[in-house]
Amino acid sequence: MTTLTLSDARTVVTAAMTRAGHTTTEAEIIADHLLDCELRGLSFGGLARALSVVERIRATPAPPGPIRIVAETAVSATLDGGDQVGYLVGMRALELAVDKARAHGLAVVGARNTWYTGMFSYYLEKAAESGFAGMIAGSGPAVVAPHGGTEGRFGTNPIAFGFPSTPTPVIWDIGTAAVMYGEVMLKARLGADLAPGQAYDATGAPTLDPVAALNGAFGVWGGHKGSGLAMVVQLLGMMTGAAADPSGISDVGLFVVLVDPAVLTDAADYRRRVGAFADSIRATRPVEGGGAVRVPFDRSVARRDETLRRGTIDVPEAVAAAVRREAGLVESGEGTARG
Repeated sequence: MTTLTLSDARTVVTAAMTRAGHTTTEAEIIADHLLDCELRGLSFGGLARALSVVERIRATPAPPGPIRIVAETAVSATLDGGDQVGYLVGMRALELAVDKARAHGLAVVGARNTWYTGMFSYYLEKAAESGFAGMIAGSGPAVVAPHGGTEGRFGTNPIAFGFPSTPTPVIWDIGTAAVMYGEVMLKARLGADLAPGQAYDATGAPTLDPVAALNGAFGVWGGHKGSGLAMVVQLLGMMTGAAADPSGISDVGLFVVLVDPAVLTDAADYRRRVGAFADSIRATRPVEGGGAVRVPFDRSVARRDETLRRGTIDVPEAVAAAVRREAGLVESGEGTARG
């Protein structure tokens, strides 16, 4: 592993994104999202994802177009992402949704023709800080098999819900696949095995090989219940105009709903009651031998705080070296790595 300071990690990702063709502002938006993944211990969505972004851009002959609003009402909008990376399209969708929810109490924003939208909790944390509750769902290419099947029909199809609270929001953010795409990609880069039961090869046989899984299908999370939820997310993504089964890494459907609690109740009181209810869950008597009960997003907040105090992240050497190359930095990277 290579140890990077947080400042150096941000610098190298921003440089890699700039060299890939993004403006400085766009590169900073992407870097902030990827670094938040690293802060929270989700390394498959961090520096390793920067490599996937560069590879996708390099493999696409046509340059991306602008992010455009193609349909709009007072409380809704649909974006065509112009085949730009989803970190940028997702932020534009969030900003639109926040503006509309602030003006009218609720908002529905969809986006299509984009890819790699990242952690939905990243967007919902910002929405909750603005006082809004929300839901985000995202469809994608058919890489996940439905329950009982071995061929891809769903995307990894994350879905997340966020609620304003004090001192931190309550956010539940899950993927409906047994393993996320970024995890499989990272294991393929590192030559590591998947866990049993996570994937199938192209013939439908169970596999631990991430490369075989990328050519086959991932398993679904949660049996028939998770499979049903995955289908719902795919249908919500399709409501944005995204394809049911886009090819390759393309045409993610991003579906965003924000609600101002003030349209239904006293917003400040609701925030207080959310916090009190979350505390009551944390105070639940744990099972014998178990640790304290947690509320969704507790682990992320604690891990991020710990990483910020430490001031460094540990990155697989192969990933760190590859990102430095994409950033145009000297391999030795004096002052970039420690340990």
